[in-house]
Amino acid sequence: MVIHWQYQENNVTTLIATSVVRGSQQGDSHGGVYLVDLATQQARQMLDWNTVDIDWRGRGWDRGLRGIACAGERIFIAASDELYAYTPDFRPIGSWRNPYLKHCHEICLWQDQLFLTSTGFDSILGFNLNTETFDWALAVDTDGLRYRAATFDPKGDQGPLMLNKLHLNSIHCNGDGMYFSGLNTDGMLHFNGRGVNMSATLPGGTHNARPFQDGVLFNDTRADVLRFASRDQDRDRAFGVPQYGETELTGVGLDESRIARAGFARGLCVISDSLVAGGSSPSSIAVHDLKSGETALSVRLSSDVRNAIHGLEVWPY
Repeated sequence: MVIHWQYQENNVTTLIATSVVRGSQQGDSHGGVYLVDLATQQARQMLDWNTVDIDWRGRGWDRGLRGIACAGERIFIAASDELYAYTPDFRPIGSWRNPYLKHCHEICLWQDQLFLTSTGFDSILGFNLNTETFDWALAVDTDGLRYRAATFDPKGDQGPLMLNKLHLNSIHCNGDGMYFSGLNTDGMLHFNGRGVNMSATLPGGTHNARPFQDGVLFNDTRADVLRFASRDQDRDRAFGVPQYGETELTGVGLDESRIARAGFARGLCVISDSLVAGGSSPSSIAVHDLKSGETALSVRLSSDVRNAIHGLEVWPY
């Protein structure tokens, strides 16, 4: 069913999305970058991530592209251990590596700094847009009762061990500080420049948690829903991800890691005060209306159950 897209709010008509492919074989496509036109409900693939320089061990790891951030005339997209920059017409203009960047998930732009979750090292790395160098890093740890954080020099050799203890996968910055979370953090953490505290408790296994209005917006991945949890419970919302029949799915049983599944909720962006978009597998994007509690539309990019949305942002160009 085609639903007319009312896009007057912020004049947003297009989203940019990345996808990863779990269990793909060497030589296969591992996902890519898409522009999704909400008005026509059509998607165009702009990049196909088909490099063979990929770590083939377990889970999604290096397969595909991850977080997205648009800064002026540069589009930054993260892979597992490398940051790429493109022009708005997707010409490559730079790439950067750092020994403490591993299994990167989401990235976030704040002022002249780009922050990246280094999931493998339980850290947040800062990339300076002016100098185009990694010049700041924060290692996060817990003793089971409280969290602690310590800055370190990502250009040196005194950083943390690669433990992937917290599986940090989400990052968001605003004037109040830095917010981040992971599969094993039990909630959304807040860094105020001095220490780390729990900002909001969340279900286990969440993705894309971020403060929004008077609450928290996040993908409750284990429950296959996108949630908004408000201080006013009457405003709470839960939107199920798009579901498809078995006959509509491909790639079933081809994931050797047995991790890929339909309905995996990941990827989230805010369109306006009332509209949010969420991603899921097989690569689909749904737009939800927080005011009405209804799903306005959904667009499916793939029928392969291994193909999952990862990064999702408003396209500003």
